[in-house]
Amino acid sequence: MPIPASNLRNVRIAVLPLAALSLASCWSTRGGNIPYDVADFGAPDPISSTTLDESYQIAPLDTLKINVFQVEDLSGEYDVDLTGNIAMPLIGNVKAVDLTTAQLQEELEEKLEVSYLRNPDITVGITKSSGSNITVEGSVRRPGVFPVAGRLTLIQAIAMAQGPDDAANERRVAIFRRIDGKRMAAAYDLLSIRRDEAEDPTVYRGDIIVVDGSATKRAWRDMLRSMPLLGVFNPVL
Repeated sequence: MPIPASNLRNVRIAVLPLAALSLASCWSTRGGNIPYDVADFGAPDPISSTTLDESYQIAPLDTLKINVFQVEDLSGEYDVDLTGNIAMPLIGNVKAVDLTTAQLQEELEEKLEVSYLRNPDITVGITKSSGSNITVEGSVRRPGVFPVAGRLTLIQAIAMAQGPDDAANERRVAIFRRIDGKRMAAAYDLLSIRRDEAEDPTVYRGDIIVVDGSATKRAWRDMLRSMPLLGVFNPVL
């Protein structure tokens, strides 16, 4: 029996929420070929075995080697403190975090030239990298690159990106990490972690974290769903 036209609008109103609920329930599930609940994902390759490129940004707790030509009193090793500064004679605290070595070199030359040295010749290098950056991508409120100083967990890393957005699937979160020269991946369920049903894994410098969701870029979505399963860990690069 045909539905009267006057009732069609009410039917549509009733059906739309059910359809939306159905889509949401399908989206908010585990899935993909990346293994879940990996008991020991493993630490990344040590920083000493990885060559830092010129674009590397200085992080808290890094140790810098600064050489001021023919000025031994200013030359030496400087630790970057947790506020991102180095304390240097004559010029005091200088912000170093998030700068490349070339940028810090230029900053120091400008500060010393103002009052103390004529045409200072400065070189800056990194002798120890205790901290670095992580990348948080996908369905989070503020995707980006964030500094790591000390121990960090997945929940804390997601919080640095201001948490999952409204379109996020919190049951499908991937961590990509370089181990033994290969890019590996493991999947995690934030809901299970919050319920204390699963461990909150440690996040390391260099990790890439991707929160899946309807707003995730297609490239990330395809990566999460199409990787072949190659055992406990997934080499993806």
